Amino acid sequence: MIEDLQEVKVFAPATLANLGCGYDVLGLAIYGPGDEIIIRKSSSQIGISIKEISGDDGKLPLEVEKNTAAISAQAVLDQLGLSGGFEMEIHKKMPFGSGLGSSAASAVGGAFAMNELLGSPLSRTELLPAAMAGESIASKAWHADNVAPGLLGGICLVRDNPTLDVVSLPAPDDLWATVLYDPAIEILTAEAREKVPAEVSTSVATTQAGHLAALVSALYEQDYALLARSIVDHIAEPGRSELIPNFEGYKQRALAEGALAFGISGSGPSLFALSHGELAAHQVASAFQNDPVEVYVSAINTEGVSVVK
Repeated sequence: MIEDLQEVKVFAPATLANLGCGYDVLGLAIYGPGDEIIIRKSSSQIGISIKEISGDDGKLPLEVEKNTAAISAQAVLDQLGLSGGFEMEIHKKMPFGSGLGSSAASAVGGAFAMNELLGSPLSRTELLPAAMAGESIASKAWHADNVAPGLLGGICLVRDNPTLDVVSLPAPDDLWATVLYDPAIEILTAEAREKVPAEVSTSVATTQAGHLAALVSALYEQDYALLARSIVDHIAEPGRSELIPNFEGYKQRALAEGALAFGISGSGPSLFALSHGELAAHQVASAFQNDPVEVYVSAINTEGVSVVK
């Protein structure tokens, strides 16, 4: 440990998952919403205690064994074989159940903050299992499409979820996201999962695989036209879009304003449009200024979770 470092504050960003053709394996980080996590050393106790949670409307548990951020922080200690006394604060600065990776942000923030306080003995990639320990408690699943970009930044492809084999993909220089969130829409995770077919036909599987492969190529080549043709979802979007009123209307308006692609982030209800350039992203956003939605416009956050100075 670094003895003179007594407290660390970090900010873990919101993330967009699936990106159309990458169900459970693709995600990217954005700027704006996210979680602020503070961890400080304490000489008056052993273990982790949560001293304060804000911005959660009383929804998050103070019990360490039930809290996503605390579980991830403890997992870092366990991974390193260390112990000690620590106090934690969690400040939610993003909506719950939005499809923007709220639980993943908490998990990433908890793991990263503890690692920083200990002098950064683990790399970001080595922190993936600890972050997933917390995320899996909240999501009841083991897929890193939100955790990976939140931790590593940029756009991430999870080649294999069980082993957390993650590939960082290049983010085109001028790729921007416009995110729409309707706080009046609540989508239960179980309900969203029921909308995804347990089996798909060979033709659907091969079509989706083609889209995913082409999207990866588009990112490397910064080919925006190919990107636009590739972000198409034949697996989750058909069913999940039924849970989001006006989905097709929103999609058509975004595309009419020049968006390259449009889809559902995670299980929703947040929707995303990708555009070539900041001006184009704001043009898409302007189409929804009279709708009852919160709108975020962001470049791709290539840093991921970061220390707040």
